[in-house]
Amino acid sequence: MKFLPTPVEGAYLIELEPHEDQRGSFARTFCQEEFEKMGLPTQIRQSNLSNNPHQGTLRGLHCQSEPHCEAKLVRVPRGSIYDVILDLRKDSPTYCQWFGSHLDDQDCKAIFVPGGVAHGFLTLVENTLIYYEMFEFYHPESAWGIRYDDPLFDIHWPAEIKLISEKDQHWPNYQP
Repeated sequence: MKFLPTPVEGAYLIELEPHEDQRGSFARTFCQEEFEKMGLPTQIRQSNLSNNPHQGTLRGLHCQSEPHCEAKLVRVPRGSIYDVILDLRKDSPTYCQWFGSHLDDQDCKAIFVPGGVAHGFLTLVENTLIYYEMFEFYHPESAWGIRYDDPLFDIHWPAEIKLISEKDQHWPNYQP
C-alpha cells in the first residue's frame, strides 16, 4: 500500500499495490504493520456498508465528538463518489480546511479519515456501494454534523445534489 498525504493533516489517500498474473490481481486493503508505521490506528471496531441506488445522493458531513472521535478507512467497491473530508480539530494546523477526492471501483483507492475530521460524500453514479472500516464504535450521543453547503468552507461538490436526508439537510452551519 502507498500512503499519499492529503492537504488535511493526518489524512491519507491509500493506493493499492496489486500483484497481477493470468488469474487476475490480488492486493492488501489493510495491514496492521503498515498502519502502525504511519502512526495510524490499527484496531478496527466495526465495518459498515452504505448502499446508494441513486446518483446525486449526498451523505454528510458527519463527525463524532471526543472521547469517541471516529477515524475511518473509506473505499468504494462499486460505483463512484466524490469524497470530502473537513478538518474540525481546533489544534490542527489544517483546522477548517477541506479536501475532496474521487474514489471509485476502478482505481480502488481508499481514504484514511482521522478522528475529529468530518466526512461526507456525493455519489456520481447509480448503485454505488461504500465500505467503511471504523476505528471507533458508533456513539449516537457523540454524533453530529455540519451543513454540506456551509459558506464558511465553500465546498465545491462536482455534481448536482439530488437526494439528501432531512437530518443532513438541517445540520447547522459551523461555529468556530
